Amino acid sequence: MSSPSSNEPENLHWSTGKACLYSGLFLVISLMTMLLLNLLCSKLQPESNLTPSNHSERPMYQPNMNKLEDYDMPASDEVFVIMAGEESPSCLAKPMVAVASVAQLCEQLSPIPNRKPNNMSKILLFQIVHSTPRIHPRTVTSILSKPLIIPSVSKCYSPISPFHSISLPALKHHFHSPSFSFPSSFSTRAFDDSSSSIETQNEKEEKVGEQSEIEEYPSGEMEYEKISGWKSFVVKLKMLIAFPWQRVRKGSVLTMKLRGQISDQLKSRFSSGLSLPQICENFVKAAYDPRISGVYLHIEPLNCGWGKVEEIRRHILNFKKSGKFIIAYIPACGEKEFYLACACKEIYAPPSAYFSLYGLTVQASFLGGVLEKIGIEPQVQRIGKYKSAGDQLTRKSMSEENCEMLTSLLDNIYGNWLDVVSSSKGKKREDVENFINEGVYEVEKLKEEGFITNIHYDDEVISMLKERLGVQKDKKLSMVDYKKYSKVRKWTLGLTGGKDLIAVIRATGSISRVRSPLSSPSSGIVAEQIIEKIRSVRESKRYKAVIIRIDSPGGDALASDLMWREIKLLAASKPVIASMGDVAASGGYYMAMAAQTIVAENLTLTGSIGVVTGKFNLGKLYEKIGFNKEVISRGRYAELLAAEQRPFRLDEAKLFEKSAQNAYKQFRDKAAFSRSMPVEKMEEVAQGRVWAGKDAASRGLVDAIGGLSRAIAIAKHKIKIPQDRPVTLIELSRPSPTLPEVLSGIGSSIVGVDRTVKELLQDLTFSDGVQARMDGIMFQRLEGFPNATPLISLIKDCLSSL
Repeated sequence: MSSPSSNEPENLHWSTGKACLYSGLFLVISLMTMLLLNLLCSKLQPESNLTPSNHSERPMYQPNMNKLEDYDMPASDEVFVIMAGEESPSCLAKPMVAVASVAQLCEQLSPIPNRKPNNMSKILLFQIVHSTPRIHPRTVTSILSKPLIIPSVSKCYSPISPFHSISLPALKHHFHSPSFSFPSSFSTRAFDDSSSSIETQNEKEEKVGEQSEIEEYPSGEMEYEKISGWKSFVVKLKMLIAFPWQRVRKGSVLTMKLRGQISDQLKSRFSSGLSLPQICENFVKAAYDPRISGVYLHIEPLNCGWGKVEEIRRHILNFKKSGKFIIAYIPACGEKEFYLACACKEIYAPPSAYFSLYGLTVQASFLGGVLEKIGIEPQVQRIGKYKSAGDQLTRKSMSEENCEMLTSLLDNIYGNWLDVVSSSKGKKREDVENFINEGVYEVEKLKEEGFITNIHYDDEVISMLKERLGVQKDKKLSMVDYKKYSKVRKWTLGLTGGKDLIAVIRATGSISRVRSPLSSPSSGIVAEQIIEKIRSVRESKRYKAVIIRIDSPGGDALASDLMWREIKLLAASKPVIASMGDVAASGGYYMAMAAQTIVAENLTLTGSIGVVTGKFNLGKLYEKIGFNKEVISRGRYAELLAAEQRPFRLDEAKLFEKSAQNAYKQFRDKAAFSRSMPVEKMEEVAQGRVWAGKDAASRGLVDAIGGLSRAIAIAKHKIKIPQDRPVTLIELSRPSPTLPEVLSGIGSSIVGVDRTVKELLQDLTFSDGVQARMDGIMFQRLEGFPNATPLISLIKDCLSSL
């Protein structure tokens, strides 16, 4: 018996011969395919000066894709489809179908520059019943680069071939579909001698740009989920071990008095004012806190903008999703206060309540005539026809452009107020407007018309709450106020964030480059401090995204530009979202436009892309009081800003104007660059015009409408984490005021320098350079001072506008 190894040479020879036989057959088949391809491609090349056929257009031929299986093309192969016109009437009976490699087709149709053939890809060449002109070599690229129009077929791209392709199974499926048909003709631009491929590419880029502008962002709306099960047990355990000052009795009512100024900054234990972040956080905590039965709001005249009012109103509506009650008590009420109260479930007012629902106004005061009488000539250079900052110093009346801008803003605010109030009360907008036009001041009439729930004093409302909560009349209703509840940690309620960290940088107030010796560390936006925070976030790997919260009418243009640069560098390394409060205009918008996404409230005041600068000519005033000043200088323009005792010379005035124009062009061009907008289009929305948030969004200055919650949702979207996953917000701004600031304020009061005088001295800095600032008077009039016009406040506003 022979061993198994004795047959190995015979098997080896048989295998080798079999391989050679298969190789030979494959070579023969390949040569036959190449000959067939050469024959077919030669028929594609018509004679010169080929004219279109006179045959009438026939119905489209539906090719039978089952024949493609004969070519044994695997599903993974990429299929390139090209339409070719017929050459002669003899070809009308049947379409020509050929399969070839990219390299062979390119060789027949002449080489295409910068195209690397992919021999693994296939090309299906269909000849349809339609005549086409001669295909020039230079237009082959354009034809092949156009995607085949097939409904619901997703494109895939070859890693080697630059042509568009679709997968074979998808192509077969849609050829079998009765609704599928080939286009009867190409675009004539595809056969033009001009470089249509470049035009086609430009069209694609424009479409891609349009799609990116319509990017959908998550809404950030709160979805309330009741705490239950094991998590509820953990929350109760945390409540037991909480510090005494963080404990709240079960069945308590959270009371908050919303009145006066509301800051966008965090407040420390030494502050007495209200903080928007802490108000919003209290609403969130109260919604999930099992110890809180409901919220009792005292709403009195507010000194804040409509942006903050929108944010608070949104949190009131979110709190109502918890099913707990929320009641508003309004002893003194205007439009802004009633706007907030309408979000509550019930509204009560005392019989003697002050109601002034008369409508909204915008005021502007002018000092031009006053300064002229006392011998002061303001020489202001403002760029932008809507840039009203400085008008109150130079003009005696409102300009047409300023009137147009203020009218538009007022219409936005008043229209939004009517829409929200009518929707909340289930009334028609026309009925609400007619009711306001009658002059509303009687509480009984408000109750009759259904605008308030009932007329009660505060103690009567508390008694009603005691009855509702089952508290005996002789017992005291358990209530926790805003300040105490602010000390309750979110950790106690199981509202801790996740491992993903998002940094929050708050920028509030007027913009300056360095801190003034007379200003407190927390007053205004100091560029060097903000830049330091931005750089620390950029260098840190802890933070996944950054939210820059801006509430500023602007200020120093140089400081704004320096912060813009740092925010731009930060946005290159991680997502940056700008969230606007009451106002983010001029220098405030300068900061925001560096972010990847800008979020604003409906009534946020933003835009004001323009600059203003100037100086006072005090020559006549000096002459009246007998004061004299002489200047010795070297250099042609050395006295440009130093000589306040005389007006500008002609050459100095031209240089001053050119300097302001240069600053405006830099601002406008950077805005266009940051918003991916042509300079010409940006010029249309610039010119120093202030826009309401929703108008700014429709003009490309803002990306989304919403508050901080939506900015957080967009940040999650940018870092690609689920919306239901919690994140941890890290506030990089210190709560204010700190104890040293409080002591500093006491010392200032002792020496007789209070905060108002310090602000006046700080703002009186004309020589600091060009300012990117929104009109302070207009801002404050819209913010809630329609009737207060003390002279010192007016002067302060005028000076701060420069």
